[in-house]
Amino acid sequence: MPPDSAADDAHWLAAAAALATRARPLSRPNPAVGAIVVRDGRVLGHGWTRPGGRPHAEAEALAMAGSAARGATIYVTLEPCAHRSERGPSCTSLILEAGLARVVAGVEDPDPRTAGSGLTALRAAGIAAELVPHPAAAASLAGYLMQRREARPHVTLKLATSLDGCIALADGSSRWITGEAARAHVHAQRARADAILVGGGTLRADAPRLDVRLPGLEARSPERWALSHQNAPPGWRALAEPGAIIGMAEIQYLYVEGGAGAAAAFLAADLVDTLMLYRAPILIGAGKRALGDIGLVDLAGAHGRWRLTDRRALGSDSLEVYERARPQAA
Repeated sequence: MPPDSAADDAHWLAAAAALATRARPLSRPNPAVGAIVVRDGRVLGHGWTRPGGRPHAEAEALAMAGSAARGATIYVTLEPCAHRSERGPSCTSLILEAGLARVVAGVEDPDPRTAGSGLTALRAAGIAAELVPHPAAAASLAGYLMQRREARPHVTLKLATSLDGCIALADGSSRWITGEAARAHVHAQRARADAILVGGGTLRADAPRLDVRLPGLEARSPERWALSHQNAPPGWRALAEPGAIIGMAEIQYLYVEGGAGAAAAFLAADLVDTLMLYRAPILIGAGKRALGDIGLVDLAGAHGRWRLTDRRALGSDSLEVYERARPQAA
């Protein structure tokens, strides 16, 4: 079977990454993976990791393709696992049984039980197994990769402000700065997180529900955490300080909603990976600012830390998404 073009590989890996988003965060503690079986530009099967981590995406895609998978290509966001567990066979063995001709993975699995050995085993069996690094595949695995590489969740900080950077009136009133479309978008982001966190002051002052109130997604409400040294109330867990997220072993995605103290603490600790800034077309003036002190001592240190990755209108409000700029490897 002749190799597909680089453009084809990029297209199908992006499609697999889109499928992977359906698994987040239900695949926990396993990564959210997407897979597509293709031959001659036609999709024969597709899948994503199911709730609780099984079946894996490859197993789903191969089951859908059936015998038509023989001689085809499978595109998968993460290198197929090479280890058998008590929950089922490895994806590498399933691929071998299916008789695929080619495997294209977007990210090498950092799990030491696989870590390149999946692709190596496939090549040894005569399958054209390739690692084709793909940004969308890596982005779809951000939480899993962060846990494996830095032993912490991927952190998204959400701020909803007025045009002049306030999150509330001087008396603390903040309902509502943004409109319905922006608030619905926030609820959708909550549904994609394993855990959600606010500061202890926000918890005591506002008693926020922090649940998901979108039709059909109510059961996707994340775990609730508070940045506080005090005992957490029933249904909540306490985090003493931002660095303690190292102990969140099974949480891949943490969504921080503030207030200003919690937001500043995570930024000062350089633990924010994605910043989602919702802005309403209003001016507040002498209100509560979105951030406290983040430890910045000169403006030069503020530049180059963030890159804009998305901008959109949400009703009359706007959303800007920034990703933390990481230094390039030497």
